[in-house]
Amino acid sequence: MSFDYQKICAVLYREARLLDDRQWDEWLNCYTEDVTYWMPAWDDDDQITEDPHSQISLMYYPDRGGLEDRVFRIKTERSGASTPEPRTGHNVTNVEVLAERGEEVEVRYNFHTLSHRYKTTDHIYGTMFVTLRKSGDDLLISSKKIVLKNDYIRQVLDVYHV
Repeated sequence: MSFDYQKICAVLYREARLLDDRQWDEWLNCYTEDVTYWMPAWDDDDQITEDPHSQISLMYYPDRGGLEDRVFRIKTERSGASTPEPRTGHNVTNVEVLAERGEEVEVRYNFHTLSHRYKTTDHIYGTMFVTLRKSGDDLLISSKKIVLKNDYIRQVLDVYHV
């Protein structure tokens, strides 16, 4: 199966827009039920951690339930780190198809998020490694690994930052 590059980009751009527009339920619909959502940490040797089960991660959700919990907390103001919610602008660049396997395609891209809260704007940037899976006529995210390049930041990170 050959994947349409424009459709791949459209999926990534839409996910970023939904975060910026705070359309949480629609954002969740970008993900499969069995999605793995992982942001490894950097170790003392300036290498990213390899195993979310035995090493430190900045974020790790083994399935969509963790993302649903985050959205619930954000929407019900039960997340102190998200009150008030920051205004964000996500930029997606350098989209590259790495591999195609049956119903899935592996993609790498760079991101740069501007996050404004308490009269201060922060820059959050890095590289994403995403697997998109065909689901009917749609492509859904079935795996997301976020390599945060500026991991020394002054706030708690949440899903809307990346």
